[in-house]
Amino acid sequence: MKIIYGTSNKNKVTAMEKILKENHVNFELYTLKDIGFNKEIIEDGKTFEENSNIKAMAIKEFCNENNINDKIIVTDDSGLCIDKLNGEPGVYSARYAGPNATQVQSLTKVLEKMKDYHNKEDRACTFVTVLTAILPDGEKIVARGECKGTVAKSMGKLGGLTYIPIFIPNGFDKPLSDLDKETFEATHNHRDLAVKQLLAEFEKRSIE
Repeated sequence: MKIIYGTSNKNKVTAMEKILKENHVNFELYTLKDIGFNKEIIEDGKTFEENSNIKAMAIKEFCNENNINDKIIVTDDSGLCIDKLNGEPGVYSARYAGPNATQVQSLTKVLEKMKDYHNKEDRACTFVTVLTAILPDGEKIVARGECKGTVAKSMGKLGGLTYIPIFIPNGFDKPLSDLDKETFEATHNHRDLAVKQLLAEFEKRSIE
């Protein structure tokens, strides 16, 4: 299975490789750099599905122009959705506190907006990943994975994915960033769930 994963984020590439290996997929993974794609993609969609599709279609157009027609294109859009903030940061997760904001600035903005909500039920949130796959024949498949939790009242260990220091997954009492690696990987699974959905659809189509 030859896959173009539409990202330049090394952490996402590593995570995708790990998921595919765990699911015993025989794959070759190509990044945007590998295929020479360097165009700017304007993600102006209102939903994760729209943004993921925008990325996929832009890469598909590039592949058509460059006669790259034997690979599956996979793109994603993901973010944190907080119930009391009407789904914010949502599709704006990466630039919620500004285009070049630091992790601390992004987390501080969320915590400030959540300061008046003290009950656990008022701090409910969801990590979401939406994957779009375009097969060599042009067929499109969309998958969505979600991980439920609550917003912490203070930051945990900084580093890694932007919002994990304030995301407490259901069933736990501390943020993802404070969990040991094994627990983190077993819990922070919205991308894993979406990938497994895609793989199930690939299997239906006998794609190897």
